[in-house]
Parts: sequence; C-alpha cells; structure tokens
Amino acid sequence: MPTAFDQTLAAIDTLHGEDPRSTVLADGTSMPQELAYAQRMSGWLDCVHDAPDEVLRLAVRAQHLQRWLVPRAEYPEGRVGYLTWRRDQSIRAGDATAQLMLEADYSDKDANRAAKIIGKKGLGRDADVQALEDCACLVFLENYFADFSRKIEHDHMVRIVQMTWRKMSPRAHELALTLPMTDASLALVKEALGAE
Repeated sequence: MPTAFDQTLAAIDTLHGEDPRSTVLADGTSMPQELAYAQRMSGWLDCVHDAPDEVLRLAVRAQHLQRWLVPRAEYPEGRVGYLTWRRDQSIRAGDATAQLMLEADYSDKDANRAAKIIGKKGLGRDADVQALEDCACLVFLENYFADFSRKIEHDHMVRIVQMTWRKMSPRAHELALTLPMTDASLALVKEALGAE
C-alpha cells in the first residue's frame, strides 16, 4: 500500500500531467510543461536544504499546481496585476495541495504547513520557504532565463536579475554561479550584480 507521501506525490504529478502545454527536454522528448517544472524543482531541493521533510518535498513539487488554469492574461498588465495573479495562484496551489494531503491522511497541521510554504509566507525567515524560493530561482536561471531575457528589454531584465538575486540565500547564490550560461546571459548577470 502506498504511503501518504507517495499517494500525494502521485496525485500532484497526475494533475501536472494534465497541462496541455508541453516542454521539449534536453534529450528531445516532450513532457507536460508543469510536470517538467515540478521535477526540476524537486531536483534542486536537496542542493539547497540539508534535510527536507515530506511536507517541504510536496510543497516544492506542487508550487505551480495547475497554474495553466488561470492565465496571466486574465489579470491587468503591469506589476500590480502580475503580483495579484501570482498571489492568487499560490493560494490556489496551496489549497489544492493541502486537500490532496488531507485525502492521503496527512494531518491538518501538515496540510496547512504545505499551503503556507507554497504561499511563501515567511520568506527570509522560514528555512523551508527559503528553500522553495531558492529552487524556483535556480530552475528559472537554469532553464528559462536565456529565452526570457531575449524577450525583455535590457534594463528591465537587469532589474529582474537583481530582484531574483535578493530573494535567494547565499547557498543558492553559490549554486547559481556554477550554472552553465550563454555569454549573453552571463554578461547580464554580471551587470546586474555589479561585477566587472
């Protein structure tokens, strides 16, 4: 019989697998976009946290749960619209994850804790929330940064890198600087960080 963790993880990944959008992986195969994102998030967790428990593992895996259901375009343009969309998404993902955990017989306390981590409440003060944020930043820098930076105006992209860097722990900074980057991406990071 599967454990509560295995049951919840499988349920999360089943929902990720319903994403109609796809991502082409390095080996040329494709995968539902949010499932690929979730696996990348999980892949970084042991690098940024010394002893992640089941609740943190589930929260990290579910951070973008069914994000495609509420497109960014349904919110106003600009930073306020973006932040409102992102907040609403994290509440929805947290609530859905908590429900899946309760169905697998996790306690209310554990389910609420996962929702709190997904909502990033306590960033900078809570080690688990920081670990989730570090994973998200590293996944962005490793997998999406180069393409994203080609679509965004240069000075705005420098500010995005600076904001991303401020949210990361020193440990995540060290890991980020080991990522392979194109010359253009590396130059952008150095400019953002004030390096020569």
